[in-house]
Amino acid sequence: MARRNNTKLQAKLVLLGDMGTGKTSLVLRFIKGQFSDYQESTIGAAFFTQVLSLNEATVKFDIWDTAGQERYHSLAPMYYRGAAAAVVVYDITSSESFERAKKWVQELQRRGNLNMITFLVANKVDLEEKREVGNEEGELYARENGLDFLETSAKTAQNVNELFYEIAKRKVEEGSSVAHHDMKVCCIQVIETENYAVVW
Repeated sequence: MARRNNTKLQAKLVLLGDMGTGKTSLVLRFIKGQFSDYQESTIGAAFFTQVLSLNEATVKFDIWDTAGQERYHSLAPMYYRGAAAAVVVYDITSSESFERAKKWVQELQRRGNLNMITFLVANKVDLEEKREVGNEEGELYARENGLDFLETSAKTAQNVNELFYEIAKRKVEEGSSVAHHDMKVCCIQVIETENYAVVW
């Protein structure tokens, strides 16, 4: 068995994107392994914590799942300010949500942490027959703007663990001189979970 050191890292992570893109569903799939076809809209923001145990370290995520409604937009900066990572989510069946995601990226680049780990996530790939935004389109935009890109499905769990694992891996590489590039998703061990909602 690989020997594990005691390095402990903490990372603030924020999810941004239009209402209905599946931000909360992604978080709940990651934390609880659950999916609901009907997920109530987040009010203000919801907060979750999750600790992942990797070979090199444990990473505690403080996850802020922000509301997608326009009326909560002005609150977003207090959630992404000081964040180590941001996940900007759009729905592949909605070109409008993709355009909205671009605006979030622009805002992060203008006001966010320049060293922030940023993923552009195309969610709902289980709805391929309703796709409006092609994989190549999302991937090209991400590449042109220095973002990492993943297509996910909260419903089927496709690439959900991989998303958070990659962010944790990057955080470990930033925070430790020891970085193993051959870690596998199976190395993730959930050792703490809690959540509560913040209502405005």
